[in-house]
Amino acid sequence: MPGPGRSRRRCGTALAGLGLLLTGAALQIGTGTPAHAATPHRVLFDNAHAETAGNADWIVSTSQPDPLGQDSSPSAETDWTGALSSWGVALQKTGNYSLKTQPSGSALSYGGTSATDLTHFDTLVLPEPNTPFTGAEKTAIMTFVKNGGGLFMISDHTGADRNNDGYDAVEILNDLMTNNSVDSTDPFGFSIDSLSVGSDHPSAVGDSTNPVLHGSFGTVTKSLIASGTTATLKPADNAGVKGLLYRTGYSGNTGAFFATSTFGSGRVAFWGDSSPVDDGTGQSGNTLYDGWNDTSATNAALALNATEWLAGAGGTGGGGGGPASCTAAQLLGNSGFESGSGSWSATSGVITDSTAEQPRSGSSYAWLDGNGTATTDTLAQTVTVPSGCSARLGFFLHVDTAETSTGTAYDTLKVQVLNGSGTVLATLATYSNLDAAPGYIQRGFDLSGYAGQTVTLKFTGTEGSKYQTSFVVDDTSLEVS
Repeated sequence: MPGPGRSRRRCGTALAGLGLLLTGAALQIGTGTPAHAATPHRVLFDNAHAETAGNADWIVSTSQPDPLGQDSSPSAETDWTGALSSWGVALQKTGNYSLKTQPSGSALSYGGTSATDLTHFDTLVLPEPNTPFTGAEKTAIMTFVKNGGGLFMISDHTGADRNNDGYDAVEILNDLMTNNSVDSTDPFGFSIDSLSVGSDHPSAVGDSTNPVLHGSFGTVTKSLIASGTTATLKPADNAGVKGLLYRTGYSGNTGAFFATSTFGSGRVAFWGDSSPVDDGTGQSGNTLYDGWNDTSATNAALALNATEWLAGAGGTGGGGGGPASCTAAQLLGNSGFESGSGSWSATSGVITDSTAEQPRSGSSYAWLDGNGTATTDTLAQTVTVPSGCSARLGFFLHVDTAETSTGTAYDTLKVQVLNGSGTVLATLATYSNLDAAPGYIQRGFDLSGYAGQTVTLKFTGTEGSKYQTSFVVDDTSLEVS
């Protein structure tokens, strides 16, 4: 139970959040059913690197950062404007994705305070960037992937310099992989070829277990090249790299038109042309090509399955399934906080059964911050991830706030992995008052990269000194398989 002073400070502000919890579908929370039953896979599409230069129009919507500002419930791809709107609308219609755009004139970041900071997302899509990433942006992207993010790199043919600045997507993406402060030693195990392949229909490899080729959005058989390029694979540098579709007459390590890989705890996908994701519609004056609906290929299924896999929903490590040598288990003790502070190290009062907030299930939960004063609360548990296992951290998070800003993160919750010395190995995500919403939302992170290690999983809530933000955690898990 929280101490008397803590409870009094919270009550005046947290009851407003309780009012949100007790409306509509969120009434189910008390019975153990989340208000949002499906995991929201958070995808950020980049538009900060000349993705609309020339005839390109690689955006999901003209409303940025939030495409819902153009149409909050799109049913057809023309409800959003952009050559990637078919992609975006298809994801939005599932109800399992939250999409945003990194607007032109901004910069990609990791660990910052902006609403489009990469810590708020599961997947980053780079749809044919035409201006180079800064050193800070390359660090942000590579750290994001290393810590469990998904990266979708879409190139075009060499010489496709749409804004005439001397750089094309081939050069820019190769520079990202070879000239960064995180790992420049061929981290993904492939390089993009300086080629301009006029036309082809690359075929998929015969792998019935691969979640990208055989996913929930359909089976992939062929893609399309309408002036594009390929990649050269280097499995000696990264054994996780895998070619999925090849240019006609090519196989093995050359001519890969679509490839996947892993890096740290994250996943990577490469596509050698932007034409397959072009739906033929966009802003006025652009000359576009409808590869998305091309009946000679299965580009839509490939794009959507790959997005699902990158977000962590479609298999493990690029091959579809975890190692067979691991015994499936849930490793966290007292995962629902029903045994008080057992197994957890927490700030006094964080683990509580107070009725001022609501548990997702049972009667207890962890409540960080919510005081309206300068406060730091922590919640941590040390666990050993068995060797040879895939591992995934999961928890349900509810955020309510009295903050009124829609653009500034005043109060934050960091989710981190630490080693035995207390050194932060990774910041998995940073949530803030900007993430406030009714009900609990499920969050998940791939921790397979820590197999064979003993690590501490730590939640740190830091609150400013004026308005409360409550970070409420329940039903945690660390599943290995």
